[in-house]
Amino acid sequence: MLRLHKLAYLGLSICSALTMVPQRAGAQAGSIHIVAPGIWFREGDRTRGYCNNVIIEMKDYMVVVDANYPGGAAAVIRDVGYISPKPVKYVLITHHHGDHSYGSVLWTRAGATTVAFEGMAEEMKRLEPARWLVAAKTRPDVADLHLDGPELPKHVIKEDTYVLNDGERRVEFRFFGWGHTRGDGYVYLPKEQVLATGDAVVNGPFNNFRDANIGNWPEVLTKVDKLRIKFVLPGHGPMGGHEVLAGQQQFLHDIYQAVKKAVDKEESVEAVQGSLKLSSSVANWVTEDSLKRQIADTYEEIKAGKPRGEQ
Repeated sequence: MLRLHKLAYLGLSICSALTMVPQRAGAQAGSIHIVAPGIWFREGDRTRGYCNNVIIEMKDYMVVVDANYPGGAAAVIRDVGYISPKPVKYVLITHHHGDHSYGSVLWTRAGATTVAFEGMAEEMKRLEPARWLVAAKTRPDVADLHLDGPELPKHVIKEDTYVLNDGERRVEFRFFGWGHTRGDGYVYLPKEQVLATGDAVVNGPFNNFRDANIGNWPEVLTKVDKLRIKFVLPGHGPMGGHEVLAGQQQFLHDIYQAVKKAVDKEESVEAVQGSLKLSSSVANWVTEDSLKRQIADTYEEIKAGKPRGEQ
């Protein structure tokens, strides 16, 4: 009853929150927000590395966006049970990073089918076995599974769109190109104008460029922006409206163009890190430490003439 009361309370407050400029302090670990009837946004505990999740109710089953780390997956599985007795049939995984994918085995053991795009599955095979072993040294939730590597998605999509439509709700799983990772998936609900983005769009200084195509990323978001979007549900940070997508795109554009200009002038990466200042309009996406790492990654991509994720 306490959980249901909490859901109802959050539902009453969410409309006013969406009219505000996104604030980092708005996130509350484990809180569940009602986005629209039958659609919930669950904020992950960033102190444990967990991502956000989206929970979608269909006529006879539930859909969850992202598998999370194992500890996060267990918490989401519990909370879905509070929301509805319907089984989780599909878990749509936006990309291969561990905080969005390592909990997959818990979902499949519970009877769900994990779904991802081909690029995600290929990056899982290429990168995540080694990263899994590293994570197991510091993360008990990974180590306690006693597995040699992460579970691959059970259903791999080779087309650009995968649709779930039970006559009452339509859910589109869309691929627009290589941005944050090679296999970024976006979950779009056209009737409700809801977009779940994984880490292709975040609301705060949470961008990781390690596996990105940094120069192409803002171009991908230009394609995404052609959708009718009222609610943006990011992989990290609080939910918001279209301004979250616009701010993420502006941040990526600005950092890439500023670093490219410096590279053209043959400035060193250290000089760029010491001098580059972005406009206050993208301050939500910036901290001093994160910006230095992002400048270094962008500098490396431009100098190498190929995506950071290929290096």
